[in-house]
Amino acid sequence: MDDEAEYSISTDIEYGPLELIDIPNLIQASRKKWQNFSLCEVNDCVVRLGVIHGEFHWHKHDNEDEFFYVIDGSLHIDTENKVHSLKSGQGFLVPKGVIHRTRAPERTSILMIEGKTVTPTGD
Repeated sequence: MDDEAEYSISTDIEYGPLELIDIPNLIQASRKKWQNFSLCEVNDCVVRLGVIHGEFHWHKHDNEDEFFYVIDGSLHIDTENKVHSLKSGQGFLVPKGVIHRTRAPERTSILMIEGKTVTPTGD
């Protein structure tokens, strides 16, 4: 996926404190090839849900770390010299300043936790 316009990324927080977030229902209802929802804020971070298939562009976050957790499917996180392959139930932390991209060879659901000041498409 070469065109950022193909990504559907919502930065609006969908849920507040004490609201139930039905993640399996959100995954099932997702129809786009690359969809990213900002679920809630936890302290100074945002929890995002991604339902993805394909690849994201190379990018980095200058000031924020980014944590990925695979709910289902498989996720490849490319860094400059290595491919990190994750399957369901596995997580991975990309430290701030590290150039990376994510790739999902099949429909994959992930949770991401990152600082709320992050630009989801990179700096």
